[in-house]
Order: sequence, then C-alpha cells, then structure tokens
Amino acid sequence: MASFDFYFTRLMYESGNWDVDVRMPSNVLNSLVEYTTLRVDTTERMVALSDPKMLQAPFCYLAGHKLVQFTPAERRNFEQYVRGGGFVFVDDCNHDIDGLFAKSFEAEMAKIFGLNALKKIPNKHPLYSCFFKFEDGPPTTGMELNGWGDDLVHEYLKAIEIGGRVRVLYSNKDYGCEWDYDFRNKRFLAVDNTRFAVNIIQYALGA
Repeated sequence: MASFDFYFTRLMYESGNWDVDVRMPSNVLNSLVEYTTLRVDTTERMVALSDPKMLQAPFCYLAGHKLVQFTPAERRNFEQYVRGGGFVFVDDCNHDIDGLFAKSFEAEMAKIFGLNALKKIPNKHPLYSCFFKFEDGPPTTGMELNGWGDDLVHEYLKAIEIGGRVRVLYSNKDYGCEWDYDFRNKRFLAVDNTRFAVNIIQYALGA
C-alpha cells in the first residue's frame, strides 16, 4: 500500500451542509505537489466526524453554510482528535461573523473547550511564515472584497491552541470558495492564492 506524508480529509457532520467547494481539495493538493516535497495522496478522503477513522488523519477540513450542531459521537471525536494533537481547519463559507454557521460553530467550540478557548491569533503568528511569507497576516479573499456575507474584511483568524500549537484554525474569510477552481486556471492569476493553504498544511504537519 502506498505511503503518504499527507492526505486531505473532509469531515462529514450530520447537521448543516458539509459538501461545499468541491474543487478546492484537488486544487490545494496540486499546490502541495507543486511547491513541496511531501508525498501527497491526490484523492480527497471524506470521513464522518463520528467515525473513529478520522482520528488517524494528519489534517481535517470542516466547512459549511448552515447549522453546526454535533452529535455526542461527533463531539467526542472532535475533542479527542484535537486534544490528541490533530489539526482541523474550519472555514465559514458564509463569510459572516453573525451568520448561522459562525454562531453555531463557535457555540460548539465553547461547549467542548470552554468559553474563551477560541481566540484571535496575532498576524505575526508562525502560521504566516512557516513556508510562504504573509507579512500582513491572513490574505484577503475575493469574497471579502466583493461584499459577500457581512461585507467586512476580516484581518485575523481565530484558533484554539493546545500545548502552544494551533489545533483548530477558524476562518470567516471563505477560503474554500477562494480556492474552489480547477487548478489549471491558476496560470491566469498574478499570484497563486492557494499558497496560504500550503502554509496551513505545513503548519498542521509540524512546521
């Protein structure tokens, strides 16, 4: 069986809509192949959050527009995975800090990890310099600039840190939509906007 340094795991959860931005994973995986020496499985894996198999993933992605209300099994696996050293990148596809996804996800995190566990991280955090350099913090998305969602540019990301490392990275910037295009179309971009995804994954793997 092939051995990989990285594979992309999308978490399926019972509430809301987890199956968003379907081209994004292959685009990000292509960037990992292009920019790094990681042995990458180029096929996205979809695993139920309630399935213990997700505990083995090097990286998990969770996104949506609607309600996030974990079942007891989902909540148990999420906490075990995060406290055990896993990494979850969570993306609010609404780009709306007052939207249903944002409010319900933040409530879930408070329920699991405590009221103040989810905090803004500084724009000089190692996440922004572990591979490519992002001197101003998280890159702005087209969703922010075109007035989608709450019509704000969010100049920060939030995270839950355990043991001095980010274990849950949370974005209201809608990176999923930003990266949801055929990777062959990157040639039309002045700057490859998936470079920040490479940073996120490299950090998740220990950079």
